[in-house]
Formats: sequence, C-alpha cells, structure tokens
Amino acid sequence: MYRPRGETGKHKALKMPPSVGSIPTVDTKHKACKMKKFNLDEVKKFIQNSSETTSIYIGADSERYRGRDDLWHASYTVAVVIHMDSSRGCKVFGKLSTERDYDNRHDRPALRLMNEVYRASEMYLELADVIGDRHCEVHLDINPDMIHGSSCVVQQAIGYIRGTCNVMPMVKPSAFAASCAADRLREILAA
Repeated sequence: MYRPRGETGKHKALKMPPSVGSIPTVDTKHKACKMKKFNLDEVKKFIQNSSETTSIYIGADSERYRGRDDLWHASYTVAVVIHMDSSRGCKVFGKLSTERDYDNRHDRPALRLMNEVYRASEMYLELADVIGDRHCEVHLDINPDMIHGSSCVVQQAIGYIRGTCNVMPMVKPSAFAASCAADRLREILAA
C-alpha cells in the first residue's frame, strides 16, 4: 500500500478532500460538519456518466462500541470508490448505519463481519445494472491470517460474495476500499 514518506498508521494512507460524493463537507477550521444523505440514484448517475475504463471498488467496515444503554452496538460503513478512467482521481460515496451487535466473542466477531459482507454484497447488487463492463471489485475487511480474529469467517465470506455477486472478493492486505476508504469514511460520517 502506498504511504507518503514519514506517515505511519492505517488511517494516514488515504487522503480525501473535504467534500467527496455523499460524505459530509467538513470545515476543519471551525469543526463544523454538514451531513449529506446517501443517494443511491446519485451514485448510479455518476457511474453511468463515467467511461467504460472506470474502476469501481465496494468495501464495508464496522466498529463495535458500547452504547449509552450499556449494550453493544456496531456502526457499519459501506464505501463506493469510483476511480475515474482507472488512472485519474476518484469519487467516494458512502453510507453509515448502526445496529445492535449480538456477538458474544469480541475477539472473533463472526456475526458483525458477516454483516459487513452482506452490506457490501447488497451495494454491489444495487449497482450491478449500471456497472456494466467496468472493472469492479468487492473488498472485505477480513484478514486471512489465522492470528487475526477476522479469519474466522474468511471462507464463508468469500463464498457468499462469489455466490451472490459472481466476483472474487479481495481481502486484506489488498482490500483498500474496506480497510482504508470505509474505515476513514466512518470517522468522517460520524463526526
């Protein structure tokens, strides 16, 4: 993964401008944030107006937290990264949703990870009619290395995406739309 000189950490590699697609406009000087509602038609129209050489990357990420009600919740972010002509800049669209997390083991969050997979698959299926022959990848925030908790669902997740979307999904470390774009987008949308 490309990382500008002197920067470390998983969040520093992705640089997004203040206003990108359906994410909020952030005024960093005054810490103000305007939320734009996710508009699927806007995403479809943008893809339709792009060239056939444009690449589309769909990724999902989640984060578990304890709510004010002292119960566990998860915030899910789905990012659609549209790389114009596969050689120029990109436009990022995304949406954030929150629901209860019923995973009993936080170190092996199978239910939460599969919910990410379902959301990525759903987004792919909603956009499939406008994607056409464009290059498209589904990225999953799952690490196949057995030392990581997310490895508990790697085969199930890959099988689900292959079965429902008919594409081979990318997992870490190649899944930048999930591990970088969706992860960073969650921070922006939640601000």
